[in-house]
Amino acid sequence: MKPSDNSLTGHLEHFGVAVTEQEISSVFQRLSQAGAEWTEFFFEHTESTRVMIEDQKIDRILEGTDRGLGIRVISDRRTWTGYTTDLSFAAIEKLADSISGALSGVPAPAQASRPWRTPDSVSKEMTDYKIQRPARELPVVQKIEYAMRADRAARKELSAASTRQVTAVWLDSIRKTLVLNSDHLMASHTKTYLQMMVQVVGVAGGESADAPARVESALESDGGYVGLEFFDKRSPETLGKEAAQRVQVLLRSKPAPAGSMPVVLSADAGGTMIHEAVGHGLEADLACNGLSVYEGKIGQTVASPLITVVDDGTMVEKRGSYAVDDEGTPSHKNVLIEKGVLKGYMVDRLSAMKFDLSATGNGRRESFRHKPIVRMTNTYVAPGKDNPEQILKDTKWGIFVKSMGGGQVNTVTGDFVFAVTEGYLIRDGVLGEAIRGATLVGNGPKVISIVDRVGSDLGFSTGTCGKDGQGAPVTDAQPTMRIPELIVGGEVPASEYWTA
Repeated sequence: MKPSDNSLTGHLEHFGVAVTEQEISSVFQRLSQAGAEWTEFFFEHTESTRVMIEDQKIDRILEGTDRGLGIRVISDRRTWTGYTTDLSFAAIEKLADSISGALSGVPAPAQASRPWRTPDSVSKEMTDYKIQRPARELPVVQKIEYAMRADRAARKELSAASTRQVTAVWLDSIRKTLVLNSDHLMASHTKTYLQMMVQVVGVAGGESADAPARVESALESDGGYVGLEFFDKRSPETLGKEAAQRVQVLLRSKPAPAGSMPVVLSADAGGTMIHEAVGHGLEADLACNGLSVYEGKIGQTVASPLITVVDDGTMVEKRGSYAVDDEGTPSHKNVLIEKGVLKGYMVDRLSAMKFDLSATGNGRRESFRHKPIVRMTNTYVAPGKDNPEQILKDTKWGIFVKSMGGGQVNTVTGDFVFAVTEGYLIRDGVLGEAIRGATLVGNGPKVISIVDRVGSDLGFSTGTCGKDGQGAPVTDAQPTMRIPELIVGGEVPASEYWTA
């Protein structure tokens, strides 16, 4: 539902806030007089349902509403923030007074923040998301059944003896935001979200002391800004079955080889490496503050000419998408690296002010309780021209990575370590035995500089990116890619699997 009119009062009423435009303007004026160069209000209202099924039983059902206001002031290139869940005018005044007090002693700005007024034009709601069957309208009992269906499918795929635990989670939400700032901007946004996750824990062995039990787990997660029509393409049964199948692969896997070797990253790996090893280093708050290996390299070659990296918040239905970011800046398709050449960074408003850049629609916050920071949206390596199957056929030996896990990256140096959750040996261009316990160790800029094959496919994965104590929904993607030489951490010498 949208506000009945595009006035500020109409939008505030939509949030259940009984505050007038004149009262909002007076708060902006008060902060300006206290020394604010720039002021921003961020209203948020979120309703959500979370259903968790564990071992065929309802573990918990959480339904809730969270709403509030965050105020941010920028002066002398520094930031002051505060928030309140009380949206009365008295509470908003009190919050503004608290921030004004914190500004005491700050040098007077060359240009004070302007009072807020209704802008000449108002940013539009996101209209590209065609929600056909809203998940929020589904009775809770039916949401439980969706999760149960995933649980049953996972258990059906695994034998009773192999199943240690199955957890299925349903999550849906609707998030409404309203941004006002002293540049006379007013931007409203509504996003409807649906996600399902299935985690399966399996066990093998344990029959004797010579065959100790080994426990493995796998997680499948998918969703986005979609309605129940999402399940027409990927059912709960599919998610449960895929998680169980991955556990089965891991239970019969061999210890991973160790050493330097060719690595083929499947499109199914979903871009985790690019997100961590490259993406974070291209966020302006890091790249322009001496905290990224990519600092000062715009216009320089930083990757193989086969590599183009894009961050695109406009992709319909994807988990990291939106019409406007949490600062009211329209979402963009940002080409970060084009055919190996660094073209630009992801930029929020504060970085734009500090470093004379243009905001790119990457200012995001976990909620009204947090300040906006530079974040990725849907980040991917653009598809190339190689046939994915031929890439594998042309690789005599090495490992094939089908699924990536967590990892760590040092954005200053670009060094990374990532876990492989599903991988296989490559023997004479075909997939061999499954392996477990592999890690990939390398340097992001070096790795993307030596990529020698890029497939024509593109595989996506969804997740939540953590940074500075905040979580943000994102999507990562990549085509099949070959890295001719990468260090793999494993348990046994590579010579046990391959001979020269």
